[in-house]
Amino acid sequence: MKAAEVYSREEENIFICGQMDVSSKRIDRAFSLDAAKVFSACMPSGPKWSVGNDLMANIRDGYLTSKVVCLVEILLRYRENKDLRCIVFVERIVTAIVIRNLLNELLLEVTGWRTEYTAGNNSILQPQSRKEQNVIVDKFRKGTVNIIIATSMLEEGLDVQSCKLVIRFDPSATICSFIQSRGRARMQNSEFIIMVESEDSSALSRVKNFLASGDIMRRECMSHADLPCEPLEKDLYDKLLYRVTSTGAIVNLSSSVQLLYVYCSRLPSDGYFKPYPRFTIEQQTCTIHLPNSCPIRTITVQGDKKILKQLACLEACKQLHQHGALSDNLVPDIVEEETEAQDSGNEPYLDEHAKYFPQELVGLCVNGSNVQYQFYLLELQPGFQYDVKFQDILLAVHTKLDDDLENLDLELDADRGKLIIRIKHIGCSELNSEQVALCQRFQNTVFRVLLDHNLDKIHENLNQYSQGKGSYVFNYIFLPALRSQESVTVDWNCITGVHYPKKVSSGKNSCRFSARGHGHYMLTKNSMVCLCMLENSLVCTPHNDMLYCIDGTLQDFDGNTLLELGEGEMVTYKQYYQQRHGIKLQYERQTLLKAKRVFTVHNYLDRSRIPSSKEPRNRTCELPPELCSIIMAPISVSTFYSFSFLPSVMHRIESLLIAANLKSMHADHCTQNVVIPTIVVLEAITTKKCQENIHLESLETLGDSFLKYAASQQLFKTYQNRHEGLLSLKRKKIISNPALCKLGCDRNITGFIRNEQFDPKTWIIPGTNCADRILKEEMLSSSKKVYIEGIKKIKQKTVADVVEALIGAYLSVGGEIAALSFMAWLGIRVDLEHVPYTRKFAVKPEMYVNVRKIESLLKYSFRDATLLVEALTHGSYMLPEIPGCYQRLEFLGDAVLDYLITLDLFDKYPHLSPGLLTDLRSMSVNNDCYGQSAIKWELHKHILYSSTELLQQIRRAVHSFEESPSTFAWESETFFPKVLGDVIESLAGAIFVDSGYNKDIVFKSMRRLLEPLVTLETLKLHPVRELTELCQRGQYSLKKTVFSSQNGVMYYMVEVEACGVVHKETQSVTDKNKKTAERLACKAVLKRLKESMSVKPTRSLA
Repeated sequence: MKAAEVYSREEENIFICGQMDVSSKRIDRAFSLDAAKVFSACMPSGPKWSVGNDLMANIRDGYLTSKVVCLVEILLRYRENKDLRCIVFVERIVTAIVIRNLLNELLLEVTGWRTEYTAGNNSILQPQSRKEQNVIVDKFRKGTVNIIIATSMLEEGLDVQSCKLVIRFDPSATICSFIQSRGRARMQNSEFIIMVESEDSSALSRVKNFLASGDIMRRECMSHADLPCEPLEKDLYDKLLYRVTSTGAIVNLSSSVQLLYVYCSRLPSDGYFKPYPRFTIEQQTCTIHLPNSCPIRTITVQGDKKILKQLACLEACKQLHQHGALSDNLVPDIVEEETEAQDSGNEPYLDEHAKYFPQELVGLCVNGSNVQYQFYLLELQPGFQYDVKFQDILLAVHTKLDDDLENLDLELDADRGKLIIRIKHIGCSELNSEQVALCQRFQNTVFRVLLDHNLDKIHENLNQYSQGKGSYVFNYIFLPALRSQESVTVDWNCITGVHYPKKVSSGKNSCRFSARGHGHYMLTKNSMVCLCMLENSLVCTPHNDMLYCIDGTLQDFDGNTLLELGEGEMVTYKQYYQQRHGIKLQYERQTLLKAKRVFTVHNYLDRSRIPSSKEPRNRTCELPPELCSIIMAPISVSTFYSFSFLPSVMHRIESLLIAANLKSMHADHCTQNVVIPTIVVLEAITTKKCQENIHLESLETLGDSFLKYAASQQLFKTYQNRHEGLLSLKRKKIISNPALCKLGCDRNITGFIRNEQFDPKTWIIPGTNCADRILKEEMLSSSKKVYIEGIKKIKQKTVADVVEALIGAYLSVGGEIAALSFMAWLGIRVDLEHVPYTRKFAVKPEMYVNVRKIESLLKYSFRDATLLVEALTHGSYMLPEIPGCYQRLEFLGDAVLDYLITLDLFDKYPHLSPGLLTDLRSMSVNNDCYGQSAIKWELHKHILYSSTELLQQIRRAVHSFEESPSTFAWESETFFPKVLGDVIESLAGAIFVDSGYNKDIVFKSMRRLLEPLVTLETLKLHPVRELTELCQRGQYSLKKTVFSSQNGVMYYMVEVEACGVVHKETQSVTDKNKKTAERLACKAVLKRLKESMSVKPTRSLA
């Protein structure tokens, strides 16, 4: 029954009768499905019954064979080994699939083991692609798959050192198969088990002979181990062997056939054709026709009929090696490339990295003579109205800062609107040691007030700036400024207020009061003070331990003034303090003070902050002077308000200086005169986790597309005889996340990356010494120095994203030359120079394609029309006179189109918020968009291919497109075969090569085919992403089930539970395309969800 189910499934591309056309496949599946239904009707059903509950009963009732139960029992002996690696060899593919399904059903919950199957490629069936097989074997090595059910393909070549158990479910047919399968058990003390029916005497005898033969061979090998090998006869060596001198690798007549098939199996393919050699034998002549992506297309050999095919294969292997398609070890070039890529990708990555701090803001905490400071004026310019005015601030640093800071407006998101900070260098001046100590004491006190709101903590930390002499500290000073029309000076009167209380001259008994108690002096908690001192002060009210900024007096308010408590209740201030705090006012006629609670320091760089123009109800109050104890005076509320923004301002300045240091590191090694704004570099090193209004996403998108383009064109022109699979692998080695991360680490870029949200609570007040933030000097070069302020964790992908964003930053400002210069500094050396594309193409293009028609569509005339033939030739169209298919041009055109569209969007929307560029690019650069364009312009009629399945899928896509309303790509419910999108990309590649790498010509020609391009007005998120984000925002449950199959149709089910309501959709597709099924199902659920929630469809989400 299980075998019938397997044959009936669309996703399993195997058939009872081997290779068939589309109609026959449908009949085959229908027959298998009917058989499965007949079998299942005879099976028990119900929630309490399942196969495997009682194995002996299953055997007795005929649901399981005794051999399968024996296999399960053997495996269960190893149930304690959670890290088991086991290979079970079977003969037939359908057996492998059925046993895989059965073991996953029986053993997964009991042992945690996961089972997969692999089946070899042959001329009849192709149940798995080479890529799928490699993925499964890789999972087996890593331990995420524990058991592999395999056909003979794994008998030779699989080397997994941790493989402990090998089971022959079907005994070996030959001694070679026996020895090779036994050799897969690589672990010490591993076991090899052969399952033989007890009544099968011939199979048992064959196994005994295999064992005996193995012993004989072992003794023979041991006896001849010390004997020198006799050289082969020269004539036989020359004729029947090919030897690589440098490595000693040999291919002979018997191994040449297999090697040639293995080589062809590693060539690029898709679901519509499988590359393999075709043989034509006439009398004593054999001609091999190799796939289009081979550097050699035909090989003709004459010789003895008995070994003619082997001779031809041996010659083919020889020529493939001479052309570099086989390595010096006589393995396909892509195999060695994969090994190198795997080795480099497996290098360990440590996610802990130093966190850099700019040297410009660091100094030694020492006592000394006069110190020279560079002074910068911070002009705070609000974009909103508020009753508290801003005060300009002076920033004093030891070193002149990056020039870009003077030309930059810092923007903060204050509670009431935007706040702009303009930075201006106003010169240098000296401060003596007493002045420095006073300034540090002042800013330490002010920031402690703002950060802690606690008088005890203020006293505890007041002298912290003087500790840790001789150590590095954040050495810069903020000072309140006084401005006149001609000059800017330090407000020393305010700064000395930190020394309050001062001695007040006697004579308070002679102070005169008016009828309402208004005089020049007022009585506070601790003394009689001058009104001018009290009106601009920081006070504490001991009865509730609160801190207030005094902003003047209320002339018409005293202790007898009425206070409205709410709900119409009116009491005097004197009564309120008596009732609420038990305090009797002694000087009830003293004028009340206008007070504001101390401001709270926020992260004003946080883009998720919600501004509010309303003042909190408890922000302002009226205070009797006799309840107030002065902490600092004179100091205005404007000073405290302005200082509350400085932690955010300084965090942005620190970040800009870090970016400037990174920029100068590259500039020291750059021969190009590239001037890039520091803010752009900062954008490139700022991740989304920082939650700021700038982050790297747009620049990363741009840099990613340029890097892909630059690497692709370099590889295309450097390896002109290599197939697309090898080029893609080489490109991956250049632009993959591990490769880019390594380059970033080698250049110490990790220390500059900003991946943490700013938290004012952890901000270190300048001048203080913090035990957990010890600064260490780090020399990046002989002339560049930074300081390490701690350790941060950075993911490998984050480092790669920053590298791409930096490439995008240099590209956006300095163009391609600047980007290439930065890439060269990283270690990626490419150029954009045109190199002629040479290949043998001795055909008349007009014989195969309608050149004039296509040129009229493209509005471009080809100088070499053979490029047009190559661009339209699918891999299945194997004619000797056409020496190539579109794969190489598609590899190049994919990168060129991606880059050109991304660059166009970046230029078209220069101020686009980060994230939207990625969305625009995703909707513009995808196979559905390209496939739709190919059908719209009828390019499908010009593609050269020889695949019945591809023909059927193109027909269905054309019919669906013509029946559907005009929509953008992923709004359509049409499945577009990837070949259609590939042809659009290959045509772009052909124009790019033919025009001498002229990108403007390519974009002009291709834009016409792709229009209308996506704009902000037409942008719609991919249904899968939009549904995911909607569920994340609403915290809805989202489930996606693995597709199932009925009546030969694939199903994909998506289920969302929102507000107690379940929205479920099962979407069917007739083609084996999981992404199409998922997109259509998500689109349907999304529509239902929005309708139920009365949510209008969104055009875009940033």
